[in-house]
Amino acid sequence: MLHAMTVNRSDSSSVRPAPISVALGKRIKQCRHAADKSQETLAFEAQVDRTYISAIERGVANPSVETLADICHAIGISLAELFAPMTQIPRAPSGERRANTATPPEIKRSRLR
Repeated sequence: MLHAMTVNRSDSSSVRPAPISVALGKRIKQCRHAADKSQETLAFEAQVDRTYISAIERGVANPSVETLADICHAIGISLAELFAPMTQIPRAPSGERRANTATPPEIKRSRLR
């Protein structure tokens, strides 16, 4: 019998952000400052919430490529320019992933006739 894994959500503070997320957040913050924009202004122009910009800059959010493109457009850089100076980030995966806590649906198989 399979048992669903349970994860204590209140213990999320012990999970460290991935190095790539931290580096990306720092880079976005650097570009935002260079563009002389507040988090609030950037969020408005990129059509996301200000708290999401904050989470991205802290490395705790994992924005989609489309959201990154919107952010880049708002600060006047390309996606290539955003990622260009991030060569110090290891290319190998960190191996740390969030646990999938979803319970898969029960699959009932029947014979095809």
